[in-house]
Amino acid sequence: MSDPRHGAASGGGQTSRPPESHGPSGHDTVRLAVVVGALGVVFGDIGTSPIYTLQTVFNPSDPHPVPVSTQNVYGVVSLVFWSVMIIVTVTYVLLAMRADNDGEGGIMALITLVRRWGSRRGRRATAVLAALGVFGASLFFGDSMITPAISVLSAVEGLKVVEPSLESAVVPVTAVIIVLLFLVQRRGTAAVGRIFGPVMIAWFVVIGACGVVGVVDHPAILRALSPTYALGFLIGHFGTAFFALAAVVLSVTGAEALYADMGHFGRRAITRGWMFLVLPACMLSYFGQGALILADSRNISSPFFLLVPHWGRWPMVLLATAATVIASQAVITGAYSVTSQAAQLGYLPRLRIAHTSESTIGQIYVPWINWLLMVSVLTLVFAFRSSTALAFAFGMAVTGTITITTLLFFYVARAKWGTPKWLIAVGASVLLLVDLLFVAANLTKLVHGAWLPLLIGLTAFTVMTTWQRGREIVTKERVRDEGPLPEFIDRLRSGEVPTLRVPGTAVFLNRGKQTTPLAMRANVEHNHVRHDQVVIMAIETEPIPRVPADRRLVVDDLGYTDDGIIHVTARFGYMETPDVPSTMAMLEPVRTEGSLRLDEASYFLSKIDLRRGKEPTMAPWRKRLFIATSYITADAAEYFGLPRDRTVIMGSHIEV
Repeated sequence: MSDPRHGAASGGGQTSRPPESHGPSGHDTVRLAVVVGALGVVFGDIGTSPIYTLQTVFNPSDPHPVPVSTQNVYGVVSLVFWSVMIIVTVTYVLLAMRADNDGEGGIMALITLVRRWGSRRGRRATAVLAALGVFGASLFFGDSMITPAISVLSAVEGLKVVEPSLESAVVPVTAVIIVLLFLVQRRGTAAVGRIFGPVMIAWFVVIGACGVVGVVDHPAILRALSPTYALGFLIGHFGTAFFALAAVVLSVTGAEALYADMGHFGRRAITRGWMFLVLPACMLSYFGQGALILADSRNISSPFFLLVPHWGRWPMVLLATAATVIASQAVITGAYSVTSQAAQLGYLPRLRIAHTSESTIGQIYVPWINWLLMVSVLTLVFAFRSSTALAFAFGMAVTGTITITTLLFFYVARAKWGTPKWLIAVGASVLLLVDLLFVAANLTKLVHGAWLPLLIGLTAFTVMTTWQRGREIVTKERVRDEGPLPEFIDRLRSGEVPTLRVPGTAVFLNRGKQTTPLAMRANVEHNHVRHDQVVIMAIETEPIPRVPADRRLVVDDLGYTDDGIIHVTARFGYMETPDVPSTMAMLEPVRTEGSLRLDEASYFLSKIDLRRGKEPTMAPWRKRLFIATSYITADAAEYFGLPRDRTVIMGSHIEV
């Protein structure tokens, strides 16, 4: 564990904003390109939900099956429609996406807003809500494991519709696709990303067209657009409808992606893509499938693929597989982003992150997370073996994140915008009632798989909060060991500590300018040497995506302008990766008490070895967990872009 970064930040998906054009025609072209890009990345998860949602609702092997009847079909289709409208369109598109952190969205952005604005209203409420937000982010890791498994499985299951004899090949083919998907992650998504948009446009056009065919054959299904069918089903057949909600929630999976990727594509592009293509296409597919089930109840086995004409089923299987791979790609990239943001916040150790695109900073690859996800997804595929079995587990992660997002949004709306209490009460009551109904319904599937995302979420939450607490303990001990920097500078200047001044530039990475870098103290007190030019650098992460160049560096002479010792604070946004040598090159000689010899500069890191102590700072098991987690910390020299041949690491130990 070496040199934890100073500061904390949060935000949405790690992405870069699209370039803007200044001319009218160019502006329209860019806007269209952004909408197409959003269609390829943002809507993959929610856009493939029609493959398995109604099939899961009417699954006869469900522990709480929904009988197939005309009334139930109308009720379920109406529930799907109004659930999507309330949760996706109202909660996310119309409300949550207005709460952005300097243009970025997602539950991590809400955590930052809660911290920023909630601190004025009470620390306890802010801490509780921030912890809830962290748990919501933890549930996303469960989502990122389940989504590739259920999505690809559901698409490949089309094989047994086209050719029943291929049923035994579904699981092996799914496993091969998933392995290939994770193997290509290190190459980045830049090249593949160019075709994502057109593929998803083709997907939405095709499923919408197939839905139209089904609706034309049975136009009465359009009655389900009326909320009276959803309410009548819920009130008149509450027992059946309540259990059906555990599968209906599958229709809103991926709603968080709309919010999390807002910083990449902008609220307007996502809203237009949703309103004008994705929402109509998905609803037409659901209504078409409902019409097909009304025509013949045997179609519940696979209403999505059976809605396709016989001659088009092979192409549809291939298109569905491509669409689910894209959906999986989006959630995998999201897991990388959440991991990176959690590390910036101080909830996870610094992990090795590779940027896979020179033009798009948001395209990152986190090897440790990649292989963890691959093993987890393959385990789920071989353990559950079907999309319907996995569906029981899927809903829990989705409903948990949605409910927490809704709660945090209304808190921010009151704290930041001063929204009237009566309006908050009405809006929050209605939306949270809907969310909690879904949560309660999914809890009934606890023993049938819903325990899985809760277990994953609780595990991730425990790791993240333990790491945060451990860092606080280590920081406190480290401050004591380092001692005040001003006193140390005064001792050097007075000659109290005899030192030999050697030529060259030394750069010491430190957490701030209040304490002395351990490596610098050891160099002076044990080696009795110091360099002509000494730069003590602190890396601060600010709660904004990117820091402008004119605010990047702050230089402090530490009280003396002639001793060659300066302190530099380098500020970065939470979407930026610190590169110390490149940042140092931005310093002007007039600010550094002489020219820095950067080509020959030596970089010093203080490495901390953690040991379990006897003090009751944490429970013994949490101490062991914290120390174990520290072993996955990325190499600091690599993370900060330091040259290997000129980096010196000096060790110390701290008890936790």
